[in-house]
Amino acid sequence: MPVYEYVCRRCSTGFEEIVFPGDAAPVCPSCQAPDAERVLSVVAVGRAEAAAPPRAAGGCGSCGDPRGPGACKFN
Repeated sequence: MPVYEYVCRRCSTGFEEIVFPGDAAPVCPSCQAPDAERVLSVVAVGRAEAAAPPRAAGGCGSCGDPRGPGACKFN
């Protein structure tokens, strides 16, 4: 069963709730109000591979040369 995140509209308490099909609206565990809004969950995903190496500076002005685009040695 999915776990959803909610925020109580009365007291602004955030909480998670396991939701079964046909269940009534969740009740806030802090103030017992039945007025909760479902919010988007933040999902963390791990990576098995290494992160991409940093990009090298180019002649497009991305190197930060104060003389402007194309002025550095990477033309």
